[in-house]
Amino acid sequence: MTVLFDVILPVFLIIGFGYLAAWKRIFSDNAVEGVMTYAQSFAVPTLLFVSIARLDLAESFNPLMWLAFYSGAFLSWFIGWGVSLRFLRRSPEEAVAIGFVCLFSNSVLLGLPIMERAYGPESIAGNFAIIAIHSPLLYTFGITVMEFTRARGQGLPIGRVALRALSGVLHTPLVIGICCGLAVNLLMQAGLALPGGFWSAAGMMAASALPAALFGLGGILYRYRPEGDATAIALCCLCSLVIHPVVVWLLTIIFGLPVPSIRSAVITASMAPGVNAYLFASMYGVARRVAASTVLVATALSILSVWFWISVLP
Repeated sequence: MTVLFDVILPVFLIIGFGYLAAWKRIFSDNAVEGVMTYAQSFAVPTLLFVSIARLDLAESFNPLMWLAFYSGAFLSWFIGWGVSLRFLRRSPEEAVAIGFVCLFSNSVLLGLPIMERAYGPESIAGNFAIIAIHSPLLYTFGITVMEFTRARGQGLPIGRVALRALSGVLHTPLVIGICCGLAVNLLMQAGLALPGGFWSAAGMMAASALPAALFGLGGILYRYRPEGDATAIALCCLCSLVIHPVVVWLLTIIFGLPVPSIRSAVITASMAPGVNAYLFASMYGVARRVAASTVLVATALSILSVWFWISVLP
């Protein structure tokens, strides 16, 4: 019970405060949009930049941890896509979007603060190793599959479709922050020294990222009240909150990963789909109601899933 009140509840209280402020119209829709734009386009990318620029790449990057985490993620996508297409009779484009909801964990806005509160600031190096390729890999996969799905029968050249997908990924603020962080990390290893004032300014902005993003997330979730599509929503919740972390946990045990890596991989996998899952569906105008409702329902249910995993992990 201590884990629930001391680790999980503070994070969800900030989300709930944002939800309440939007519900009672204390915080306008435009203000919510402004906070989320600041958080997702500036503060969170800065947080990723600072953290990855200073990350010990050799120590933190564990290929087996990546394999465990992303095997569970892509299996969740395959199940969500296949069930949606074959049994729920959704269109091919909707099936890709629903699969993406099953695939994309809220690794930053929920995963980082919960991991840090549960195991301490030194525990999140493994999280950043996962996050370093999370958005680039999953957006590349999702956009590529969607573009090829939409291009089927149109006779578009493969190169043009691939270029469109790559362009979409490289224009994502989170990906830009990650790539810049990796570049600076490599340059620092080669002897580059950036002034202390630069790091102080970047650190101040990074410190505001998670509180602002959690509060804004609450306001965003108020808009996405569940409406219909109960079976598809249940499918997405099952894949993201149960199948993904269970598969990751089993693989980390099979691979014999150290305890910190197991914690980072499983806790990140147990997170609900993030708002980016809705933004992906909205980008293509398909399965938006499923994506939006799943983000809300799964975020609430993740209180229980995270509590369970923190309780059972070593």
